[in-house]
Amino acid sequence: MASEILSFVGRVNDVVARIPKGKVMTYGQIAGLCGNARSARIVGGIAHFGDPELPWHRVVNAKGGLASGYPGGRKAHQKHLEAEGIEIDKNGQVNMEKHLWNPLS
Repeated sequence: MASEILSFVGRVNDVVARIPKGKVMTYGQIAGLCGNARSARIVGGIAHFGDPELPWHRVVNAKGGLASGYPGGRKAHQKHLEAEGIEIDKNGQVNMEKHLWNPLS
């Protein structure tokens, strides 16, 4: 069981590391690519406690919403995304049509 968990965490980290600048992925999308589509919340936990060197700011919720648990809150999350040219609307959501990245396409 522990090796399966470590394997899942490793796959999540690998996917997040590949998200290109100016693009985002969702927690659920990452979970699905890593073999467990129903583990979006686990991906969120990995993000919260994960390697700070990875581009976790490029991960958003299914509607493009920013993470309140991001270091510095949603304002900091927005600032980091906007620094890469990612558009955030007045409701604090990413333009998913423009910025969602699908590594399989």
